[in-house]
This record gives sequence, structure tokens and C-alpha cells, in this order.
Amino acid sequence: MQLLWFYVAIVLAISDEVHSRLVWDYVRDFYIIFGGVVSSSLDSVMEAWIVHEALEALFHFIFVSCVFFSLKVGFLAALIHFLLDVSHSIAIRHMPWLPHRALHFVFESLFFIAVFGL
Repeated sequence: MQLLWFYVAIVLAISDEVHSRLVWDYVRDFYIIFGGVVSSSLDSVMEAWIVHEALEALFHFIFVSCVFFSLKVGFLAALIHFLLDVSHSIAIRHMPWLPHRALHFVFESLFFIAVFGL
């Protein structure tokens, strides 16, 4: 139980990679069309982006909840990932893959240390 924070951060990183591969390698065409439908039905690009991030958070919620058999862990993982994605997308426009993964892992680890480690 003392390393739960580490396991959750690792699974969340795996979940993010699975999401990226799944979306861009297997359902890219559907995702692009779906994004167009969402974008055309909303009033701004910002709203469409928030919907995109929320759907990604939903994916992480389902993935992490299934791995740990815990809705609480899944919710917390999805929440911190959503908040990190939104905040770093606003503050930092483009990041290479490795610094992006490192940023997520560090802040998600610190969050889960605070939740499960203290």
C-alpha cells in the first residue's frame, strides 16, 4: 500500500500512451469526424478542447478504475490528468514527448504521494 502512489502514476502514464495509440493509430478517422461534429455543435474552439480533454479523462477513469478495481482511484487519476492537461496546454503551447511525459509523471506522482503516501 505504501507504493500505491507509484503504481497509480505508472498505470496513468500507460493509460495515456494507450489512449494516444488507440486514437491516432486505430480510430483516427472516426476521431477526426467526431471532433468536427463536436466542434460544429459548440460555440467556441475552447469548449471543443475542454470536451476533448474531458473525454480523455473519461478514458483514463475507465482504464485506471479497471486496473485497480477502484472508482476512487480512477476518479482521482482522471481528475489530476485533466487538470494537468488543461493547465500545461494553456501555459506551454508545445512540448516534446519526453518532457511532456516527465511533467505528467512528476506532478501526478506528487499528487498521489499527497493522497496515498501521507
